[in-house]
Amino acid sequence: MYRRIHGTLIYGAAAAFLLSACGGGGQQVAEINNDWTGNEIKIESLQDEKVSGVTCHMAHFDRGVIDRLRKGDWFENPSNGSIDCSVTGPIVIGDIETGQKGEEVFRQSQSIIFKKLTVRRIYDSDNDSLVYLVYSRRIVDGSAKMSIAAVPLHGEEVSWTGRRPG
Repeated sequence: MYRRIHGTLIYGAAAAFLLSACGGGGQQVAEINNDWTGNEIKIESLQDEKVSGVTCHMAHFDRGVIDRLRKGDWFENPSNGSIDCSVTGPIVIGDIETGQKGEEVFRQSQSIIFKKLTVRRIYDSDNDSLVYLVYSRRIVDGSAKMSIAAVPLHGEEVSWTGRRPG
């Protein structure tokens, strides 16, 4: 019995360490219990390193230990994420990618190796807006779950330190 308990504790400690690799990278704003199994909705604020004066808030799901035990999948969170961004000060835009693919500004592991929740910034030059897209990246079997937020630059105090498009 001692070996079984000891083995379970070692396995649990290793799993907890590996699960920490699936954590966030933004500043946590809220953590809301979703059900009795310990599942949570986490809200993080994200700062774009190349665009100051814009703050994005992303909500994502974090599975609890009971849910992980029940489903037998220790090392993966769902691909769900939602984002909203707003102007929080004078906007200073650095040297950003202005092509249609934009550029990745944030990435958070949702599994040990293969799945990431990603935020990408795209500059919409026709509408003078920054568009932030949150989506799940997987090596195989990508997810169609996504969310976008647009920050219109028209009428805002905006300066460019990098190359201004157009």
